[in-house]
Amino acid sequence: MTVGPPGTGTRDRESADSDARVIARSRDEPEQFAVLFDRYADAVHRYAARRLGPEAAEDLMAETFVTAFQRRHTYDLARADARPWLFGIATNLVGRHRRAEARRFRALSRLPEPVEHEEPVAERAVDRAGATGVRRQLAAALGGLSARHRDVVLLVAWAGLDYEEAAEALGVPVGTIRSRLHRARGRLREALGGTDPTAFREADARA
Repeated sequence: MTVGPPGTGTRDRESADSDARVIARSRDEPEQFAVLFDRYADAVHRYAARRLGPEAAEDLMAETFVTAFQRRHTYDLARADARPWLFGIATNLVGRHRRAEARRFRALSRLPEPVEHEEPVAERAVDRAGATGVRRQLAAALGGLSARHRDVVLLVAWAGLDYEEAAEALGVPVGTIRSRLHRARGRLREALGGTDPTAFREADARA
């Protein structure tokens, strides 16, 4: 699978129909839903790979879009951007694999070298901490979070959603997102000796 840079789908939509219009057309013309797959499959695959590993990512990505296709008639067409909806589905599917995710983070915490698909978030953490071991520490810290706190952190830091989008993805109020993220970041900072590897998203999160 070709993995493009984050935000590619957003730029593409500027010169194309909104996601909502694509979904609306797909209700009568199911083949139109492929447009949504083309826009977001890479991003969902990246997110799944970071959480569950490359072996499980392909299946989870495919299941995300199968589920979305089946639910397309219930999509709120007032929401032009379907990313929160898709990442919400993906996150719910990750929830079926909590034990596998926990095992993955424990394994990553013991690796002597960084895993390639962990690099984007981990590199920023290394820059902030000035420590080569932060990748392992980050994996251990993420593994120590509760599921609901980890979901919020990773939707913001790895899926690139802002607070409102994360709230939409998880079906909770924005205030709940803020509260969970605040607590999760506090625990991550404590585990990482004062470094918050998700802080690079703060400027991009709309208040």
